[in-house]
Amino acid sequence: MRGLVLACGPDTEKIPDVDEVRTVRLPSRPGKADVDPLLGESDRLIVGGSDADLAAVVLRLLRKEQLAGVSVGFVPTDPESAVAEIWGLPTDPLRALALAVRGDADPVPLIRDDAGGVLVGRGRIPTVRGVAYCDEKLALRGPARSIEVEPSGTGPGLAVRVVKGAFFKRPADFESRAFQLGCIPTRPIYDGVVHPRALNRWTWYRHTEDLRLVRGVG
Repeated sequence: MRGLVLACGPDTEKIPDVDEVRTVRLPSRPGKADVDPLLGESDRLIVGGSDADLAAVVLRLLRKEQLAGVSVGFVPTDPESAVAEIWGLPTDPLRALALAVRGDADPVPLIRDDAGGVLVGRGRIPTVRGVAYCDEKLALRGPARSIEVEPSGTGPGLAVRVVKGAFFKRPADFESRAFQLGCIPTRPIYDGVVHPRALNRWTWYRHTEDLRLVRGVG
C-alpha cells in the first residue's frame, strides 16, 4: 500500500478512491480519537481537506513524535489553500492526489504557537496595536492593519509581513525563527481558524523538527 488517505470534512467527495491507497473518512479538523488509531498503519499519510484539516493531522504526528518517520501528502479541497500556494502544490484533486501518492517528500519548516497548536499555511493577526519582534529585531511598535506569518523554505523558517495603518506605506517583511507579539487583546487566525478568545500575547516559532511534505517528483 502506497499510503493512507485521511479524507476530512464534507468536501472530500472531490477526492477519488484509488487502488494504491486506503481511504478513511474523518470529520473536519479531526482530533486525537480520530487520527491516533490510524498512525502507524502507513509511513505516508495523505490528508484531503482544508489547511486546518492538515494542521489537525500534523499536530497528532507532532504529539505522537512521528514527524520524522511519516511523509505527508496534501490534497486541498479549497482552491485558495495557502499551503498549496506556499509550497507550489496542485489544487486540482486528481493532480494533487497523484503527487501525494507518488511524489517525494521534502523537509519544510513546521511552525508552532504558544497555545499548543501548529501552523502549516498562513497565520494572520488583523487590526492590532502592540509591540512585535522577529527574533531580536523590532517588527512593530504601535498599530498595524494586519500581520501575516507563514513558513518559508528560505532563511530561518518564518516569513513575516507587517502592514502598517497608513495605506501609502509599504509592508515590512522579515525572516526569523520566532515571532512574538504583545498587544491589546486580539484573536489570531491560523490556517483559517479564528482563535476562540482574545489574547494579549502570541508567539509563532519554528519547531526543531521539519514536516516531511510531499511536494516534488524525483
